[in-house]
Amino acid sequence: MSELGSLLTLSPVVPVVVVDSAEQGVNVAKALVAGGIKVIEMTLRTPAGLEAIRAIADEVPDIVVGAGTVTTPQRAADALAAGSQFLVSPGLTPSLLAAMKDTGLPFLPGTATVSEVLSVLEAGITEMKFFPAEQSGGAPFLSGLVTVTPDARFCPTGGIRVNTAPDYLKLANVGCIGGTWLTPADAIAAGDWERITKLAAEAAALG
Repeated sequence: MSELGSLLTLSPVVPVVVVDSAEQGVNVAKALVAGGIKVIEMTLRTPAGLEAIRAIADEVPDIVVGAGTVTTPQRAADALAAGSQFLVSPGLTPSLLAAMKDTGLPFLPGTATVSEVLSVLEAGITEMKFFPAEQSGGAPFLSGLVTVTPDARFCPTGGIRVNTAPDYLKLANVGCIGGTWLTPADAIAAGDWERITKLAAEAAALG
């Protein structure tokens, strides 16, 4: 999976981040690195997402920056152009799969059902996102998949908190988890980077 190796081994927790400006993105990335987290999934849920990826790639070389909420082929191409080092999608269509492959970047396609997991495996992909995790059955669901899809490995994301993270991380088919709790919206809005660094340190310790 490219020179990064497996995306599931970069960190026990991948911060899933939403920002309103590139400056916020850079500050969040620096705060995460200070707390021991060296990967960031910058979502494309706001217009600032791509600019934040570009700024982080330029200004925070110690962190691996990827694009989340990649929902269209155009978003995949735009994320590559902005300097993204990996892609994460909430789901998958044939055209989106082709576009993400065309970027040459490692990526985690989103799955939420057994059929979707089987479809991704059929496409030759063994590492995937499980989203929305808590709403789709959580850790018990993934535990049940171990015997029927032993080759599949997951980064569950969606509704996971620091107190439920260990339930996922102990599973044989989970390599890491995605979390929004490391970068709370109120902390970003207030510029409370020390709080984010503290939360990142707690998350890093989960590994």
